Amino acid sequence: MTTKSHNHAAKAKQFISNPEKAHWHDEALWFIREKRDKQVHSLPEWERLRELASQIKAHTISKLGSYLVAFEEQATALGAQVHWAKDGEEHNRIVHGILKNHGVQRVVKSKSMLTEECHLNPYLEKQGIEVVDTDLGERIVQLRHEPPSHIVLPAIHIKKEEVGELFHEHLGTDQGATDPDYLTEAARHHLREKFMEADAGITGVNFAIAETGGIVICTNEGNADLGVSLPKLHIACMGLEKLIPRMEDLSIFIRLLARSATGQPITTYTSHFHGPIADGELHIVLLDNGRSALRLNRAFSEALNCIRCGACMNTCPVYRRSGGHSYSATVPGPIGSVLNPVQDAGTYHSLPFACSLCGSCTDVCPVKIPLHHQLLTLRNHIRLKGHLAWGKKMTMTMAAGVLGSPFLFRFFGGLARRVLKTFPGLMNNRFNTWGKQRDLPTPPVTSFASWYKKNRRGDGA
Repeated sequence: MTTKSHNHAAKAKQFISNPEKAHWHDEALWFIREKRDKQVHSLPEWERLRELASQIKAHTISKLGSYLVAFEEQATALGAQVHWAKDGEEHNRIVHGILKNHGVQRVVKSKSMLTEECHLNPYLEKQGIEVVDTDLGERIVQLRHEPPSHIVLPAIHIKKEEVGELFHEHLGTDQGATDPDYLTEAARHHLREKFMEADAGITGVNFAIAETGGIVICTNEGNADLGVSLPKLHIACMGLEKLIPRMEDLSIFIRLLARSATGQPITTYTSHFHGPIADGELHIVLLDNGRSALRLNRAFSEALNCIRCGACMNTCPVYRRSGGHSYSATVPGPIGSVLNPVQDAGTYHSLPFACSLCGSCTDVCPVKIPLHHQLLTLRNHIRLKGHLAWGKKMTMTMAAGVLGSPFLFRFFGGLARRVLKTFPGLMNNRFNTWGKQRDLPTPPVTSFASWYKKNRRGDGA
């Protein structure tokens, strides 16, 4: 656990200092949200699917121990080797041990947020092993030496002009080239060499099936398939929560995942792995890293239902306008604002307050996690643990006093109307951090209470 505190507002300020880029980022994510809505409206049974997925996840988490044992037994029977890691450090040691035993020097890796969570890349690089991310977005951010800003769209914060400059520097593309097809083709040739040279492939896992011992990986580029088909060694890294009970349950989640994530009916590749390839090895590393503790936390255990679709990020007005890096966490956005403070409130105490409580994240979540309710609850937990800033604590205490007293509410409401009419720019000053980037509506001529008393004098209306 880290001790350094991250301030979302300060990081967001850096992002919005470029209004053009911030606006473009907002629109790009909302475009994905609109694609998602079109897909949802094409399925009359959408809400039924969400409810079933939520119930299946709740059932699985409640009996997680027995399902994990069943999965290990079935996966082992298929020829896979299952490893258990209590935290990120142990996960990395296990992966490195497997690679070392096979004399691996070059690894190709498909997109895996779990390996980002464990910081596997820098760990292996320190051991002298080359790790190449083969998802196009992941490769872009890897070349820029920065983490993903989104769990599904890792390079959503980067414009094509920036990619052109990056590829010119690292891949030798034409200077000033910005055509997406040209840049994608250059990346394809570059990655093809890496695939051919690789000694091992590392992937994440979207779903693991206790009944069969199989794992399922969903991609749009086919990089995971190629990365584990050419080398004989495949290491699959998964969190405990990726488990589902039966093969027939899988169809529900497959229908929900791509529609929620990118607005597609299904991912281009939905690959099933049941044991290793011929003459090869499949190692499955199961990671806890706080998941068991979260499972026992009654207030927030539903966060384990998450299938990492990113829909909550695509719709969140705060995330869209502040960028993923402002969260300083592997998983950003609404779900990250729950997961990170629950595990480390001291470091991530600002994240539950990076929320308007609009409830849009809850509305789009395909597994019905009550995200905005959890974020509201977390705010109180942050206060009780002593991580709430003094200024915010005093402001909220005064606001509670005003809102709890009809007399004070009327008095300060009238005072605010008069002051804002006289000094309309009063809220937007350098001393009021809340007022920055906010425009208040024109104050009404009179309060609602006064209007109601004048127009509805006991006439029963």
